Order: sequence, then C-alpha cells, then structure tokens
Amino acid sequence: MSTPAAASRTPLLSRRPEWAGRNYLLLTAAAFVTNLGTHGALIAAAFAVIQTGGDGGDVGLVAAARTLPLVLFLLIGGAVADRLPRHRVMVAANALNCVSQGAFAVLVLAGDPQLWQMMLLTALCGTGQAFFSPAAEGMLMSSVSGEQVSRAFALFRMAMHGAGIGGAALGGAMIAVMGPGWVLAVDAVAFAVAGALRAFLDVSHIAEREAGGGLLSDLREGWQEFVGRPWLWSIVAQFSIVVALVGAAESVYGPLVARDELGGARPWGLALAAFGVGTLSGAVLMMRWKPRRMLLVGTLGVFPFALPSAALAVPLDVVGLSAAMFVSGLAIEVFGVAWMTTLHQEIPEEKLSRVAAYDWFGSTAMLPLSTALAGPAESLFGRSQALWGSAVLIVVVTALVLLVPDVRNLTRRTKEIASGSATSVPVPAPLPSPAPGSASASLAAPAPASPTAPASLSAPASAENGAGTVR
Repeated sequence: MSTPAAASRTPLLSRRPEWAGRNYLLLTAAAFVTNLGTHGALIAAAFAVIQTGGDGGDVGLVAAARTLPLVLFLLIGGAVADRLPRHRVMVAANALNCVSQGAFAVLVLAGDPQLWQMMLLTALCGTGQAFFSPAAEGMLMSSVSGEQVSRAFALFRMAMHGAGIGGAALGGAMIAVMGPGWVLAVDAVAFAVAGALRAFLDVSHIAEREAGGGLLSDLREGWQEFVGRPWLWSIVAQFSIVVALVGAAESVYGPLVARDELGGARPWGLALAAFGVGTLSGAVLMMRWKPRRMLLVGTLGVFPFALPSAALAVPLDVVGLSAAMFVSGLAIEVFGVAWMTTLHQEIPEEKLSRVAAYDWFGSTAMLPLSTALAGPAESLFGRSQALWGSAVLIVVVTALVLLVPDVRNLTRRTKEIASGSATSVPVPAPLPSPAPGSASASLAAPAPASPTAPASLSAPASAENGAGTVR
C-alpha cells in the first residue's frame, strides 16, 4: 500500500525526462554552482589588479597568466581524461581551483597583493581548468543519449548561464560594496561544493579503456580524429581568432571602459548579466528548435560576437552595451548547442576528451598572446581602434568558415548513428559541435569557457568557455 509521501513523490519522478539521469543532474547542479561563483570572480580579478594601481597591461598579464597554462596542459589533460575515470580528474581540478582562488582571496583581503602573486595564482587556476575541461565535456557527452540530446545540452547550458546572470550581477555589486576579495572567496567555496557533487558521479556505464601505446599514442590518435574532419578543424581555427579577440575585449578593455566611461564595476557587471540573460534566452530557443543544418545555423550565429567589441569601441552607454551583450549571448547558445550536438553525434565516446582537448587547445591557443598584447595595442593604436579592428576581424573569419562545404552541409541524423559516431542513439533529422572551451567554451562571461563552442568563449565569460563546454 502506498503512503501519501510516496504518492506525492511519484508524480515528480515521473515528470523527470528520461534523459535527465543521475549523472546529468549532478553535472548540471555542479556547473550551476561553479558558474555562479566564477562569473563574479572573473570581474573581481580584473578589479583586484586595477585597485592595486595596475593599468591595462597589468590586467592583460593576469588574464594571460590564466590562459597560458590552459593552453600548455590541455592536450595532456584530454589524454589523461580518456585514460582515468573522468570524474576523478574533474574533482582533482576543482580542488586545485578551490585552493588557488582561496589563496587569491586571502591576498586581496590582506591588502596590496603583488602582480606576480596574482599571476601565479591565476596560472594555477588555469592549470586546473586545462585538466577539467576535456574531462567535463567527455563526461557530459556520455551522460545523455536518445533523440533529446539537443534539448539536454540546451537545458544544461541554460542552468550554467542562468547562474552567470546572478553571478555577474552579484559579483559587480559585491565588488562595489565589499571589494573583489570577498567575490574571490565565494568562488573558492563554489569550487569546493561543485567538486563534492562531482565526486558522486557514476562511471560504471563507461567501458574501461584498453591499454594503449602510452600518452603520445593517445595524443596521435586524437589528432587523427581531429584533422580528419574539415568541419571540426576549420571551426576550431576560426575560434582561435574569435576567442582571442573576444577575450582581449572582455577581460581587458571591458573593465577599463567601465572604469573610464561607465562609472565602475557595477555597470560592467550589469552588461555581463545581460549577456547571461541572452545565453539563457538562446538556450530556451534551442530547447525547441532543432535546425537540420546545425553547423550552418551555428556559424551564422557567430557574427553577433562582434557586437560587444563594437559597443565598447563607441563606447555605448550601459543600456546599449547591455543590448549588444544580450544579442551576442543569445547567438553563442545557438552555436554552442549545435556544436555540442555535433560532437555527440560525430565523435566516438572513447575519444571525446581527446578531441575536446584539441578543440580547447586550438580555441585558446592565441588567447594568452591577445590578452598580454591588449595593453600595448591600446597604447599603439588607441583603445577604440583596437576594438573596431577586433569586430571587423570576427566578421571576416566567420565568413571564411562558411566556405567549407561540411560546415554548410553537415546535417542532423534521424536514424541510429553509425559505428564511427559518439554513441549509437537516434538523433532527429540530419545535422552535424565550447564552448573557451570550447570549439567547445563558452562565450559566457566565464568560462570561461565554456565559448565548452570552441572551448573558450568566456573571457569573463566568453573567452573561456568557447563553443560549448562546461565548468
């Protein structure tokens, strides 16, 4: 005989979608927590440098210190994630991020942190991200199957970026009232909570990897998978430029424009929150829309990435800037969901992390250079000219990618995916994807990175999450 309590629980459980399993729910909850902390922390790091008397060059150096180890260790991280249980790699990376952000918070709260100290601690955080991102993308891909994979990815990104809305706005407000140190401390706690959630992931459904020829052999196999797909390497090449330009604009020029033209951290936090609202709206759209030519539609969605740089170049007031950020946020979700669904459809499960690593590596390779050179470029050309150049270049490289036949013609499958694809599950109508990182990423005001699209759009948010990945 069922009890009233059991009866009340049954409808709730029955309403849960079949694809929303235990791992998917844990991954979504953990991503929500980390993005809530990180979106504010990326703003806090920039203003911590500014409050110590740093200029645009110093802000760029700290941003570059985060992305350089991300680039250096990504390929190793991808190979490790395809050899070891992915959830253990994720938890270890979260622990490193927790410690580094906690130490950064202590230094800022204690007063007068040195530039080299901030660079060292952000470098540790970038190292953790290098191991985390490929493992997280592979884990997410293996947690869903069936016809609703696009909806699952869209809902995941909705939760991730929904946290970014509150995180960016709250972070900007906290910086204005309490200073950046407390925002960094919140981020450290968020990493600890997320790591605890990810420790409960179940990997029993993932077949044990056969003993291979070693790390270099794994990397070669991942490279062959990567270069053998023109749609994959061409979009990652595109995002190596897009992520670099967006990263410099949002992590270096954005805070400086906010300080000089908009009145400080709060307006910049509101603009990043508008970006988050855009990503949330885009995720809602992609839960219902399943375009047949996913990569074509997704690539068309990259053109609006140029809008924030153009808005900062004018510069527009906080309303205009927020509008530009909103549209670019919506566009990155169109691309991000298409990209993640394509990766799920086209890449074998046992190679997902290595392919994701090449995605993240290519997408973020130029980011350390672009952020480090943002200050000198401002001095040489002027801030407005540098931002206009970024906007134009984003449009040009995106137009070039549309010349690749596979990008225009790859379609969503309606039948069982062939043996060479990620998982043998049905996916509606033919089609072909970071999120920095992403092209997995996340333009997402951290990332981080999700645009993750090529893995890294998330420079606060865009330059680290790329096309479509997770934090």
